[in-house]
Amino acid sequence: MNPALQTTTQAVDTAFYVIFGISGVALVGVAIALVWFAWRYSRKRYPIPLSQKDHNLWLEVVWTAIPTVLVMLMFWYGWEGYLSLRRIPDNAMHIKASARMWSWLFTYDNGKSADKLYVPVGQPVKIELTAVDVLHSFYVPAFRVKRDTVPGMTNWVWFVAEKPGSYDLFCAEYCGVGHSAMVTTVEALPAAEFLSWLTAAAATAADPAARGAELAGQLGCLGCHSVDGSARVGPSLKGVFGAKREVIRNGQKASLIADAAYLARAIREPAAEIADGYPPAMPPYGQLSDNDLRALIAWIESLK
Repeated sequence: MNPALQTTTQAVDTAFYVIFGISGVALVGVAIALVWFAWRYSRKRYPIPLSQKDHNLWLEVVWTAIPTVLVMLMFWYGWEGYLSLRRIPDNAMHIKASARMWSWLFTYDNGKSADKLYVPVGQPVKIELTAVDVLHSFYVPAFRVKRDTVPGMTNWVWFVAEKPGSYDLFCAEYCGVGHSAMVTTVEALPAAEFLSWLTAAAATAADPAARGAELAGQLGCLGCHSVDGSARVGPSLKGVFGAKREVIRNGQKASLIADAAYLARAIREPAAEIADGYPPAMPPYGQLSDNDLRALIAWIESLK
């Protein structure tokens, strides 16, 4: 990493500590002055004022000049920090982030995608932010970055992971009933390990169920459906294949068997038959190819 580069973490932290420090000194100074003046000029001690002065030019100049300097100092560090957040280094890696209810999908320039954000340690990354449905917000506290993803608009953030690790990534804008589950991670890998991950061939191509599990992560299925039997926004997928289901169809209750045809309808047209007891919160996935649809169904069938 370029030692002259000011990372987003450094930019925000520097501004924060300067403003916090000045505010802390001002708080202590004002508190001490308040106590001192309350004691020194107490009406009980001096019922009649000793001085008849109504102003002091130099005192007024000082208490105007010093706060002005402090405020401009805070502005300077805040402005420099903001510019650092908006200046993208020339060697930044480009990654696309797509937000939808209630998941993230990250796509790299070579076409590889993942539901976690993998980045190389020490290299700046530029994240291009888009939203498929409603307003979301890309928020990574560890790197001090937060930016809204707005439907029909492209935003961006950049940051540098200075050491390997796993860092929380949240949606910081309420986006519906599954908002709290819209959580993933930034996986910072050493450069060689990241390159190996980025260039690795998909090992799941020949295994439909494995490909389906990969798609489930990418499409956000696991944000609303568990695989361990627990209920979330939607019903659990464990043991659903071949089981009897109670659904609401055209406003009426109906019973059916969750076979491949039903699961295909549930994925592509979820509003047609809504699982009884659950809200109609699932978006349609009509854009899925037949191969991807079969892979998802194969994965659901494997969840015994």
